[in-house]
Amino acid sequence: MLDLCWSPDWAGDIDGYFAHHSVAAVGVSLRNSDDTSFASQEFFLPTFKQIIDHIRTRTSAPVIIGGSAFSVMPEDILDYCGVDLGITGDGEGSLPLLMEKLVSGGDYKSIPGLVYRCGEGFRCNPPSYTNLDDASTPTRTAVDNYRYFTEGGMGSIESKRGCNKGCIYCADPLGKGRVLRLRSPKSVVSEMESLLQMGIDYFHFCDSEFNLPPSHAEQVCLEITRRGLGDRLNWYAYCSPALFSQEMAALFQRAGCQGIDFGVDSGVDRMLHTLGRDFEVEDLWRTAAICHEQSLIFMYDLLLGGPGETRETLRQTVEVMKELSPSRVGAALGVRLFPGTELSNMVRKMGPLRANLNLKGNVIGNERFFTPVFYLSAALGEDAAQYLADLVGGDERFFLMSPPEGGNRNYDYNQNTLLVEAICRGYKGAFWDILRRISEDGFPG
Repeated sequence: MLDLCWSPDWAGDIDGYFAHHSVAAVGVSLRNSDDTSFASQEFFLPTFKQIIDHIRTRTSAPVIIGGSAFSVMPEDILDYCGVDLGITGDGEGSLPLLMEKLVSGGDYKSIPGLVYRCGEGFRCNPPSYTNLDDASTPTRTAVDNYRYFTEGGMGSIESKRGCNKGCIYCADPLGKGRVLRLRSPKSVVSEMESLLQMGIDYFHFCDSEFNLPPSHAEQVCLEITRRGLGDRLNWYAYCSPALFSQEMAALFQRAGCQGIDFGVDSGVDRMLHTLGRDFEVEDLWRTAAICHEQSLIFMYDLLLGGPGETRETLRQTVEVMKELSPSRVGAALGVRLFPGTELSNMVRKMGPLRANLNLKGNVIGNERFFTPVFYLSAALGEDAAQYLADLVGGDERFFLMSPPEGGNRNYDYNQNTLLVEAICRGYKGAFWDILRRISEDGFPG
């Protein structure tokens, strides 16, 4: 594993590695294609391509691309990077199989999840999804986990993979499958315990929604408390407001939960239905009441500007959030279109992209939505960002992607200098909670 994250000279590190090593293949994992922020629209693939191009000047071994970003748009990424091989979905089983075939010279074209160049195009094999209940506990020794922690990260944990929900914009099911695959709670907590032994005591559950199914999340928490780790672990999670109960909130707290980020998207039932969510505003009121009663820190995350959004629905949503009074509200304006999602299919049926007034970003010549394109309802007007800022006003509970005053209300984590400074001063935890705490602490003072 050559981890370039801390490298001030990644080209030099690559040169140094290949000066002393020969390899059968090089795997490159791509986590994100862009920052999915309408405000900044930063596209990461050009930098990834530079790295891959440099690798190919140092070795003739084949490059294999994988990772969650790759799994969403594999053919486009292979074509853009000039690479012939990639693996979609889980790589734990398919990558070793591919390596065996490459080393032996065997036929690899039937390997699950393999994407390979064929003539002028590509062929994609259906992915194979690992049975996580049978998988061994990861050792987490390939990278310097403790350095990631001290530099502002957390111990990232998966308790499951896949998502069986119908949100029209979400790419998670494309990369991880539409069937929930649950890990053994004992394996999950053993992995957390191994990171704790490295000195890492802040964690984040990376599941799409940790509390679904409720019984699995509860079993993970019970295993934490059974091992007596509830007062040593500090963790955060993404959760759904559906099926969240007071008993669950109390169990979460006993197991070390420090905060929950609920993806709620809107405060209007009609918008929730349009976006494919399986809960209603009534669930937001119930969940907020539970969290307030339990003194549980929580954030409601909004995804604004989707199909049917108007200035009135935006106003209603902001007013509902103010009444519900979560610890923080994340307000993201503009919905990134990813190929293969229901929303992207809806947009295609609306007619030519260049004539669609709801589309923003790199629209022309980008019919496959490879580079960032955003859906932002034309009914919001050209001043949508300012209108949202005016609705929020001076309410410090709201994070905005481009707040007029910046500071600790800036919800764009990418190159957030205030976050960097807070982390240098010793703040730990989810970035949204760090921003909440530095505001309440009067930092910077």
